[in-house]
Amino acid sequence: MNEHFFTESNLINIARQVSIISIIAVGMTFAILTGGIDLSVGPVMALSGTIMAGLMVLGLPMELSILAGIGVGILFGFFNGFCIAVWALPPIIVTLATMGIARGLALIYTGGYPLSGLPESFSFFGRGTLFGVQTPIVIMLLVYLVAWVVLHKTPVGRYIYAIGGNEEATRLSGVRVNRYKVLVYSISGCTAAISGLVLTSRLMSGQPNAGVAFELDAIAAVVIGGTAIAGGRGAIIGTLVGAMLLGVLNNGLNMIGMSPYAQTVIKGFIILVAIYIGRDRNIKK
Repeated sequence: MNEHFFTESNLINIARQVSIISIIAVGMTFAILTGGIDLSVGPVMALSGTIMAGLMVLGLPMELSILAGIGVGILFGFFNGFCIAVWALPPIIVTLATMGIARGLALIYTGGYPLSGLPESFSFFGRGTLFGVQTPIVIMLLVYLVAWVVLHKTPVGRYIYAIGGNEEATRLSGVRVNRYKVLVYSISGCTAAISGLVLTSRLMSGQPNAGVAFELDAIAAVVIGGTAIAGGRGAIIGTLVGAMLLGVLNNGLNMIGMSPYAQTVIKGFIILVAIYIGRDRNIKK
């Protein structure tokens, strides 16, 4: 419907735009594989990005600022995992609470205003290129490579799948389930912070309101990619494919002039259909 859709520049633009949601979706995949969910990823991304920006504005070296921002994301993920694993609280309730906490802290830290005046070298992570490829795309591919190795080539990955398949049986087999649940949510916080790095660098400002409804896109990418919402089954490559499909859908709907509000409705229906298809597949098995 639009002659510019299949141009090289537009396809590169889609990949760059999808990189942020794709990175968040990696952590979401880990959480859903264990039978949980993480609704706090969008606000945690915003908080991590504003922390990075704020520290750089104060004069802290860029490298230390980035580490601090990623550390904040991991800390939030660790707290989520602790509450879920040790206190046995429902993941949806815990992460719903920390969603509000992270967003509130980001707004308090910035006073509700974007933080600008970042060093020009920081733009490399969101606007630069590496070996001729957009840096956000390179970061996304590296994150997926690490996630694939962890899930498919290490005992940690086997335990994550086992927890989602049958948590009690996994615990009785001697696996320290609580430890791996905390690890999974720490990973989710880390990937949210990495996406915050990319977005903050791309905008060259710390945005406290960034990441609104990003958890919806991340969940959609995961379930469209074939990960069972009940846990125990799925593949990280499927998540990348799901995120790319969403990126193509978003870009195409924008190019034909569809309202962003209508796009949100469509995404909601896509999630429902994907979950239904997965449920139907499980019933047949």
